Amino acid sequence: MTQEETIDAIMHVMERAFDPFWREAWNRQQVSDSFGLSTTHALLIDAQGNIAQDPAETIGFVLSRLVLDEEELLLVAIIREYRGRQLGKRMIEYSAASARERGATRMFLEMRANNPAERIYRAAGFERIGMRKDYYRTTDGQKLDAITFGKNLTK
Repeated sequence: MTQEETIDAIMHVMERAFDPFWREAWNRQQVSDSFGLSTTHALLIDAQGNIAQDPAETIGFVLSRLVLDEEELLLVAIIREYRGRQLGKRMIEYSAASARERGATRMFLEMRANNPAERIYRAAGFERIGMRKDYYRTTDGQKLDAITFGKNLTK
C-alpha cells in the first residue's frame, strides 16, 4: 500500500469513527504531515481483524510514532459499526508487537476523560499515569481532562 493509499484509508475510517462533537479527528494535512517523520507508523486492519492489504477493506487504524524507546499512539479508530468485536484489542496487540520490533520498551497514549475506549486500553495492560486538567474542549465549549496511559512492553 502506498503512503497516499494509507492516508486515504485512514481518512475513510476517521470520517466514520469520530463524532465531530469531541473534536478528536485530524484533517488530511495533519495525517499527511505526521508521515513527514520517518518514525511514524500506521497499522490498518480489515473486518476480520487482519492487517489490511487493501485500502478499501480498512475498517480501523492505529497511527503511532516512535521516539527513542517510547511508542506514542497518536490516533486509534475503528468505524462505529465494527466496534464491539474485539478488533480494537487486536489492533493494540498488533501495535505493541510492531513497536517492540522497532525497539520500543514503553507505549503511551492520551485520551479525553469519559472516552469509552478506556476499557480497551486497560484490558490491554495500560495504566493511568497522568492527567491534564481541562485540556480538551467539545464543540459546545465543555472542558474535559486529558488522561495519559502507559504500558510496559518488556514484560
